[in-house]
Amino acid sequence: MQRMERLTAFWESPDFDEHERVELVHDRASGLTAIIALHSSHRGPGAGGTRFWHYPDPVTAMRDALRLSRGMSYKNAMAGLPMGGGKAVILANPARDKTPEMLAAFGDAIEAFGGAYVTAEDVGMTEADMAAIARRTSFVTGLPADDAGSGGGDPGPHTARGVFLGVREAVRVALGKDSLSGIHVAVQGVGSVGSGLARHLADEGARLTLADIDEARARRLAEDLGCESVPADAIMGVDCDVFSPNALGAILDEESIAGLRAGVVAGGANNQLARPEHGDLLNRHGILFAPDYVINAGGIIAVTYEYLARQAGERIDLAQTHAAVDAIPARLAEIWGTARADGTAPSRVADAMAQRLIGR
Repeated sequence: MQRMERLTAFWESPDFDEHERVELVHDRASGLTAIIALHSSHRGPGAGGTRFWHYPDPVTAMRDALRLSRGMSYKNAMAGLPMGGGKAVILANPARDKTPEMLAAFGDAIEAFGGAYVTAEDVGMTEADMAAIARRTSFVTGLPADDAGSGGGDPGPHTARGVFLGVREAVRVALGKDSLSGIHVAVQGVGSVGSGLARHLADEGARLTLADIDEARARRLAEDLGCESVPADAIMGVDCDVFSPNALGAILDEESIAGLRAGVVAGGANNQLARPEHGDLLNRHGILFAPDYVINAGGIIAVTYEYLARQAGERIDLAQTHAAVDAIPARLAEIWGTARADGTAPSRVADAMAQRLIGR
C-alpha cells in the first residue's frame, strides 16, 4: 500500500512538469504494465519512443517516464519538428520477457490515445517490435525499411551521426580544433548509438577509450577499431578531451562531475544531468556541456519525417532528414554562444529556449 501511495503522488515529484496526461496501463492477460506520459501537445502530437526496461520499483519507472517525456518536448521543439513530447516505459520483469501478446496490448493502449501520442523505438525495443505494434495502431514510427519507402528502419544511425557532428562542433568551440585527429574521446556505452559514434570518430582519427556494461561487447568493438576498452565503472575517470555518455541517464551529479577529467561532455544518452543544477556545476568546472536533447535529436528527426511521410502517403525523403540532422551543430553553437554571453550554463540556455518554443 505504501508503494502505491508513493506512485500515485507522482505529481508531487520535481519531475512532474504540468504533464498533460499520464496513464498507467495494465493488461492482466498479457502481463503488460506500462506508463504512457504525454508532456506537451503544444506543437503537435506527443512523439517519443517506448523504453522496455526492468526498473527496481514503480516510482523509478514513473520518474523515468516523466523525465523522458519532458525531454522529448524539448528535443522535438529544438529540432524544429511539428511534434509535442511524450514517452512510454514498459516495466519488464527481471528476465526481460517480451511476448507478442504484450506488444499487442501495448499497441491497443497507444491506439486508445487516439493519435495524441506517437511511439517509436527506444532502449530494449526493436524494429520488429515496432512492426508488431503497428499491427494494432497506426500511431507508431521507426518501422523496418521497405521497398515502398514507408519504413525508415533503425533510427540509431541517425542519432549517432548527429552526436558525432555535435562532438566535432564541441571540440571546435571548447578546444579550438577543427579536426578530431588525435582527440581523445571516452565513450560510455557502445550500443546502437555509441558504437555508431565510435566508428564515426575512429574514421576521423580520434583516439578512443570504450566501455559498456557488456564488457565483451566493448572489447570486441575496441579490437575492431584498434583502440582500448576499460571496465564500465572506470570510464568516467578516464583522462580525455571529451567524455561521451551514450548509455542511460542521470549520471552527472556532484560526485561524478568532481571525478571528470574531460573538457567536454557530449553524448547521446537522455537526461544526463541528475538534476538541473548539475548543469551549473559543469559550467563552474569549466566543462562544456552539449545539452543531450539537442545533440541526440537525429533519431527522432528521422522517425518524425518517416511518420509524416507515411501519413501523407509519400515516400521518406532522406535528404530532408539529413539536412535536419546536419543543423544540430549550428543549434549547439547558438546555445553555447548565448551561454558565454550571458555567463550561464548551456543547459539553462537550452531549457529556456525549449520552454519558449512549447509555450511554457
